[in-house]
Amino acid sequence: MSVAELEQAVRLLVGQVGHWEQPRWAATATTGNVSRADLVHRLVQEVANLAADAEGQPRRTVPRLDNDLALPDQLRVVTADLLAAGADADVLARAAAEVTATRNAL
Repeated sequence: MSVAELEQAVRLLVGQVGHWEQPRWAATATTGNVSRADLVHRLVQEVANLAADAEGQPRRTVPRLDNDLALPDQLRVVTADLLAAGADADVLARAAAEVTATRNAL
């Protein structure tokens, strides 16, 4: 898995949800019994965990902001952190798979 492939997966997801208003975020995702916002926040936390692991740092909880419209930006930030950490191809593949699975579940 390359950096470009992870960046593309994130771009596709952000392009899918970046224009959503609050009611679409609050709707239930197609899989599971959680809102779309909860599902994307779970993804943000997972990517943040991968970045922390790659940096050799402790995992930290990503805050759940009051405004779900910030979720695409949070995903971009934690993805940039993961890439800056120099994660190996296996970690990048895992992150891309999580992004793609989340996108499909929305």
